[in-house]
Amino acid sequence: MSVTSDILESWRRPQVVVRRLLGQPQSEPFAFSFLVTGLILLFVSLTPFLAREAYLHPDQPLTQRLLAAALAMAATVPLWYLFAAMGHLIARILGGKGSFYGARLALFWALVAASPALLVSGMARGMVGGRGSDVIGLIAAGVFVLFWVMMLHEAERA
Repeated sequence: MSVTSDILESWRRPQVVVRRLLGQPQSEPFAFSFLVTGLILLFVSLTPFLAREAYLHPDQPLTQRLLAAALAMAATVPLWYLFAAMGHLIARILGGKGSFYGARLALFWALVAASPALLVSGMARGMVGGRGSDVIGLIAAGVFVLFWVMMLHEAERA
């Protein structure tokens, strides 16, 4: 299936999608591609806010803000691997039987699957700002965490 179809399916049945992804041959580049895709979508979700800030505070141009955000996204790659490992170790303590690869795939796919909520949050932050966009951001973060927990649970059942 295509990535967009899998994203839509993840909103209805996240365990089914992650089970299907885990059923494919184990490939670290495959899992890493989800992390890169998720980080690119997260970067895209930040651009409306960065454009708004550049307009309101022209002392720092948009290109500098975008470059800083892109470098920050790239710098977080080791943290994503650390979070996946911590999630796997916690699941192992609680009786999980999965692998580190499955935990990585679950976390990275959860980021991609939650991208529609992250994009909406970014638009709200860029266009409206204030408390309303903070609430939408919290909802988007909650969607991501919910996806991660559900997908990690499925990955650890293996």
